[in-house]
Amino acid sequence: MALRSSSFALCALNLFISLLILLLEPNRVFGSSRGEHFGFIVDDNIGADAGLCASLVTVHGYKCQEFEVTTDDGYILSVQRITEGRVGGTDSNRQPVLLQHGVLADGATWVLNPPEQSLGMILVDNGFDVWISNSRGTRYSRRHVKLDPKDRNYWDWTWGDLVMYELPAVIDHIFTQTKQKIHYVGHSQGTLIALASFSEGRLIDKVKSAALLCPIAYLSHITTPLGNIAARSLLGEFMTFGLAEFNPRSKPVLEFVKLLCAAPGVDCYDLLTAITGKNCCLNSSTVQMSLEYEPQPTSTKNLVNLAQMVRIGKVSKYDYGKKSENVAHYGQAKPPEYNMSNIPRNLPLFLSYGGQDALSDVQDVQNLLEDLKFHDIDKLHVQFIKDYAHADFILGVNARDIVYNEIITFFRNSSLLKSV
Repeated sequence: MALRSSSFALCALNLFISLLILLLEPNRVFGSSRGEHFGFIVDDNIGADAGLCASLVTVHGYKCQEFEVTTDDGYILSVQRITEGRVGGTDSNRQPVLLQHGVLADGATWVLNPPEQSLGMILVDNGFDVWISNSRGTRYSRRHVKLDPKDRNYWDWTWGDLVMYELPAVIDHIFTQTKQKIHYVGHSQGTLIALASFSEGRLIDKVKSAALLCPIAYLSHITTPLGNIAARSLLGEFMTFGLAEFNPRSKPVLEFVKLLCAAPGVDCYDLLTAITGKNCCLNSSTVQMSLEYEPQPTSTKNLVNLAQMVRIGKVSKYDYGKKSENVAHYGQAKPPEYNMSNIPRNLPLFLSYGGQDALSDVQDVQNLLEDLKFHDIDKLHVQFIKDYAHADFILGVNARDIVYNEIITFFRNSSLLKSV
């Protein structure tokens, strides 16, 4: 199989390894000698006894509603709506905003920091109607009309299925509830599924604008110190043992990561910096809080798809490895590609990326911007933050001043432009 012979193809998976090591030995990440652990419990069972609203939103004095959205392929998603903040009143005509998290995360991403630092609450306090999505397989979205998460078939999906089924279902639900076009915010994989959707002309009639943090499309410039060892073993191991669910909280995954860290030549000191880039603006309390909720599961097949994209340098659907299987799924020998230059030129876009980000690499973002070079000049806004890395955009203590205020201004200005 072609994947087994390509060590570079698996560099994208190293982000996930960094998160796992962070869970195992957080003192290494922050250079502490105390050997502290952040309350993380290794558990094969992902529970959701208390919903996201009750756990992280209403405790701060915000009004929050829980919804269920069923996709056309049967997944039952948990979606939250924050309707009223501590300031800003109860205007029924608030503009809806959808927040979409990245891989190995869930909707908690947007509300983990204190209210004055969390994008979800900041938007509500600035008069927006905030909706938060939780992708299939994560803590709050582990139901299906027929399948159980213990069933391998439950995990037979990639981010391409989020493009085809999940994002349309959530946006259709919000549009039906609000009767308004939607502002969109995505981080990492949350940007990838939006860009792919827009490139195929999907959702354009329901999306007013999109703010993309750490935009992911091209992945060929991802490199990390753990690249070689992960490439030689990670994908093959999980495929061999048939782990369809990649659950960072499960014992098999954690044990495997311990083996990776013990391999000759692998230094697991300061993994967060080595994998995501040097995040400038996190603090230990923020990370402690995040580790109570993140990381979350995804499908192994999804990670394989991302790894394939690293190898070939294109934005493409999952490669089944055999022409016959690709033909059966796609009607052609090679997986279809998403053409970023097909994104409608009059769709307002805000792209924000960091100079220290080892995942949404500067060169890869530049390649994306090259595809967008004919975009309407007044509809494309690009922000480059020299000192920011991947996690700073969602957990940075100064993200409000540097990024979030820019997003709010962008949304308000987009509302004044002629609708796409």
